[in-house]
Amino acid sequence: MASTTDRTKSPMRTSVWLEGKADRGRRSAQPAGLDRDKIIDATVRLLDAEGAARFSMRKLAAELNVTAMSVYWYVDTKDDLLELALDAVFGTVALPDTDADTGDWRDQLRALAAGYRALLVRHPWVSPLIGTYLNIGPHSMAFSRAAQEIVRNTGLPAHGQMGGISAVFQFVYGFGTIEGHFIERCAAAGLDQDEYFREAMGTIREQPQYRETFAQADELMEARGGDTVEEMRERDFGFALDLLIAGIEAMVERSKA
Repeated sequence: MASTTDRTKSPMRTSVWLEGKADRGRRSAQPAGLDRDKIIDATVRLLDAEGAARFSMRKLAAELNVTAMSVYWYVDTKDDLLELALDAVFGTVALPDTDADTGDWRDQLRALAAGYRALLVRHPWVSPLIGTYLNIGPHSMAFSRAAQEIVRNTGLPAHGQMGGISAVFQFVYGFGTIEGHFIERCAAAGLDQDEYFREAMGTIREQPQYRETFAQADELMEARGGDTVEEMRERDFGFALDLLIAGIEAMVERSKA
C-alpha cells in the first residue's frame, strides 16, 4: 500500500495508474451494490460540495452508507481515490473531432478550450489536483492527445507545438480556476455574481488610494461591454482566445518565411 509519505518522496513513481491498482473490482465479501464506479461518483459529489480540503474517507463511507473499511477494499489510499476522481471528470469533456481533413483547427481549439474551462468551473477542486498528481489516467490522456493533435493541425513547427499548447491551455487553466473560485466565493457570501461584484467594487472605490486606478478601470469596463459578470467574462474569454489563435496564425506564417 502506497502512503502519502511515499508519494511525497517519489511523486513520479507513485500513481494509481502505475501500480496496477486502477482496475480493482468488487470483492465477494463486500456489500452488494458497492463498486469502484459508485465510489468514484460519490467522491466527485462530495468534492463538488465540500472541496478537497474537507474530503475524507469517513465522509465518503457515510455518503455510501458503508464502513470506511469497505471503501478500502477498492482503493488503497485517499490519494488513489482522488486520482481516480480527477480522471473521471476529465471524461466529461467532449473531445472534438481532430481530423485535419474534416474540420478547422480553430473551431477544434475553441471547442476543447471551452470544454476545459467548463470542467474547471464546474469542479473547482480539479485545478489544484492537476498539479498534485501525474494525471495520466485514460480520460486525461485522451484530452492531452486531442490538444496535441489540434495544435499539430495548426501548422506550427514541431519545436513550437508544446509552446502553443501551453499558451492556450495554461491560459484556460488560469481563467477557469479564477472563475470557479469566484463563483464559490459568491455562493459562500449568499450573493449572485453581479451582487458580489457590485459590493466588492463599491467597497474598493471607497478607498482613497484606489480612486485614480478605478477611474481608469471604469473606462475599460465601459468599453468591455456586457451587462452582467457572466457576459463580461464571456467577452473576455472569447477575445483572449481569439488573440491566442491570431498569435498562432502569425507564428505559422513566420515559420514559412
